[in-house]
Amino acid sequence: MIFFPNAKINLGLNIISKNNLGYHNLESCFCPISLYDIIEIKKTNVSSFKSSGFEIPGKVEKNIIFKTIEEIKLKNKPLDIFLHKNIPLGSGLGGGSSNATFFLLKINKLFNLKLKKNELFRIAKKVGSDCPFFINNEISYVKGTGNIIEKINIDLNNKKIIIIIPNLHISTKESFENISIKKPKYSIKSVIENENIEKWKNYIFNDFEKYTFNRYKFLRKIKENLYNNGALYSSMSGTGSTIYGIFNENDIIDKSRFKNYSVIETRPLKNVSNLGLLDQ
Repeated sequence: MIFFPNAKINLGLNIISKNNLGYHNLESCFCPISLYDIIEIKKTNVSSFKSSGFEIPGKVEKNIIFKTIEEIKLKNKPLDIFLHKNIPLGSGLGGGSSNATFFLLKINKLFNLKLKKNELFRIAKKVGSDCPFFINNEISYVKGTGNIIEKINIDLNNKKIIIIIPNLHISTKESFENISIKKPKYSIKSVIENENIEKWKNYIFNDFEKYTFNRYKFLRKIKENLYNNGALYSSMSGTGSTIYGIFNENDIIDKSRFKNYSVIETRPLKNVSNLGLLDQ
């Protein structure tokens, strides 16, 4: 069984409070994009895990896929797992969360576990805060700790997304330790649904940019260059380090401005919901 977990970008990201358990409550719009990892799984007699592409640091058993295996108690069902990473780690593109959630949904089918939608959401929340989004895998307004997912009216037809990926891994833990918690002036959902995309930059922001751009000043320059190239909206995704720009489909991008970085052209994904994999 081969599947293709996709990345996402954040259209705005506000950290608005901290709950009693110490977790941060956020407000964001998550948009799935056409950048994919590749995972192949096979039933086998002895479990194995191999990977290629972007290097995955740390011990294999610490990979988020193994956390998913623990949550669904699959240790007695050996699997041969191969993961090819096209989505870099520590980039703010949700690659690990996507891998884990797609894996959860595929395993539910492969072993006929018959987990219902609410149970899959419960497991996804325990695995990672971004994981519940990838169950629906549709552009959504996201609140709470990532567990409240609502529809949002947004038009990204005839748009492309240019992703600039520096060779920089940013610690999510460090980013949250340095975040300023404040109530946003504007609702991300309201702005996206009521303002032209060219005006988003005046109202919706990524709260992590302040700390991250002060520490890594070249990231701010990447964002400026995307706007100078004609981006309608530009932002850092998640806790970084990826910076993206949204452009009209026929816009010409001067990629020489970003010659020291990986430059990927993607599209917003539509009609790619994973809901068809769910046992309702």
